Amino acid sequence: MTSSSSQPSPSSQPSPAPRPSPATPPARPAEAQAPVLQINLNSPVPPYEQLREQIAGLIATSELRPGNRLPPVRQLAADLGLAGGTVARAYRELEQAGLIEGRGRHGTVVRDAAAGSSQDESRRQQLIAAAANLAKTARELGFSDEAALAAARGALARAATGSAG
Repeated sequence: MTSSSSQPSPSSQPSPAPRPSPATPPARPAEAQAPVLQINLNSPVPPYEQLREQIAGLIATSELRPGNRLPPVRQLAADLGLAGGTVARAYRELEQAGLIEGRGRHGTVVRDAAAGSSQDESRRQQLIAAAANLAKTARELGFSDEAALAAARGALARAATGSAG
């Protein structure tokens, strides 16, 4: 192996900072700043999954609302320093989950998934409160974001299989 490899091995170089990218392209100066996406190339979680989780989270917390356009695959891949196929896979999984919709030449947008019901909004607010509690507890105990996310993923996996804590 030569040292001119485009991906340094994690053991030979210090960890690069996560690569940020806006989740939506800036449309007008009067609009709020776009959410920032970050990919940690040293994480055990694949980049497409990090991207999928972040976009799904932004949709779940209404930071990305129905009708918001996502950046084109090529643009987001270039912004994050990822391969286009990585971003395409994240978008494909989000579309399969019913969160976004590809509209060909009109771009990819957040779907309007009957978010109008007050019961859905109440449940969303409960989820946001639980996530805030997890974040607060993780900080108080001195855990990293990755450790908190791993704990949440483990709890979700156990809940899906019906296993106890």
